Amino acid sequence: MSAMEHLPTQENGLLRFMTCGSVDDGKSTLIGRLLYDTKAILADALTAIEKTSKKRGLEAVDLSLLTDGLQAEREQGITIDVAYRYFATGTRKYIIADAPGHEQYTRNMVTAASTANLAIIMIDARKGVLAQTRRHSYITHLMGIPHLVVAVNKMDLVNYDQATYDRICAEYRAFADKMGLTAQGFDVRFIPVSALAGDNIVERGDAMPWYEGPTLLDVLETAPPAGTHERSESFRFPVQYVIRPQASDDPELHDYRGFAGRVESGTVQAGDAVTVLPSGIESRVKAVHIGGEPIDVGHTEQSVTLLLEDEVDISRGDMIVKSGNAPEAKKELRAMLCWLSETPLSPARTYLIRHTSRTVKAKLSGIAYKVDINSQEHVDATQLAVNDIAEVGFKLAQPIFADPYTTNRETGAFIVVDESTNNTVGAGMVL
Repeated sequence: MSAMEHLPTQENGLLRFMTCGSVDDGKSTLIGRLLYDTKAILADALTAIEKTSKKRGLEAVDLSLLTDGLQAEREQGITIDVAYRYFATGTRKYIIADAPGHEQYTRNMVTAASTANLAIIMIDARKGVLAQTRRHSYITHLMGIPHLVVAVNKMDLVNYDQATYDRICAEYRAFADKMGLTAQGFDVRFIPVSALAGDNIVERGDAMPWYEGPTLLDVLETAPPAGTHERSESFRFPVQYVIRPQASDDPELHDYRGFAGRVESGTVQAGDAVTVLPSGIESRVKAVHIGGEPIDVGHTEQSVTLLLEDEVDISRGDMIVKSGNAPEAKKELRAMLCWLSETPLSPARTYLIRHTSRTVKAKLSGIAYKVDINSQEHVDATQLAVNDIAEVGFKLAQPIFADPYTTNRETGAFIVVDESTNNTVGAGMVL
């Protein structure tokens, strides 16, 4: 019986997951195999990668081409940009992010990790745990991804040797324990796979009878989706746009004032007592709309329009929260920062911090320490180079309303923007 026939029949919700690890660990091939074996590839896409594979003189279809979409990626055989793919089985829908393995593209990996609820850490069975494996694992931990699957790939190249697999698992467990994953309740699983041959991806195969655990798809099908117990229940609604429709022949629109945005966490419904930040003005929700139609309850990740009972001065960048449950106003920010720019972080420069729909000017107030990815030790630093991770402080020109990242991944995250170039140069998590 196939692995697909063992799967539960209930709808398990959307799962966002990512693949990460070192260079040439087989991340793109694994995703291609997953899509191929779940029959999620369109015929024209399969024909195109078959032609490209033949041009390269390959005997088998190169499944990594399904995610390597940029011309430079195809020419060099590497992943540069984050590639997103969508597929569905009979029980759930998926959004996959294939993150680059090269150190210089770590900034793209941070982007992928920001929305994922599960990460597949790829390890080449011939090479074991490498520096980039540690870096990506640390970032997934830092970004709060609660579920990790360590896929020991290319088992076919080590003759499906169990001792090799056990040694790599022990090495990674020691690293994970030092990082605090086990103590902090992170879910870490190990699976021996061959993305090229398809062993333990969707079907179990006969090559590793010593492994009795689930296949990769079994784990994906049963992993909890985002928005369950991991999500903060505190209602957070950053206002993106104030809607004032104009139609002189429709008297109902004369006094219409709606506040559009996305429910970042919690729920909202008519009658809820709310407070507007930063003004602190209180009101009640009169109605919740989607597409101009009223709904009973607005849930996390829904884009809705709120109508309030009182005339309140609200604009983009304000935040609506439940009364009595407001985040702290912060004019000094302490955060873990992933620096993404080739230009070092400088205390002499002014940056922009974009937090939800609010943008404020900021200056670096200090670097507490930089993290040594290999040893996990904290080292002194006066500046940050590209891919460095550090605890830093910022002084803000205006307050932002942020929760700790460990409590709320949406209102605990921000990006740092270079004021002169408008480039994103850093990604931060509020402490």
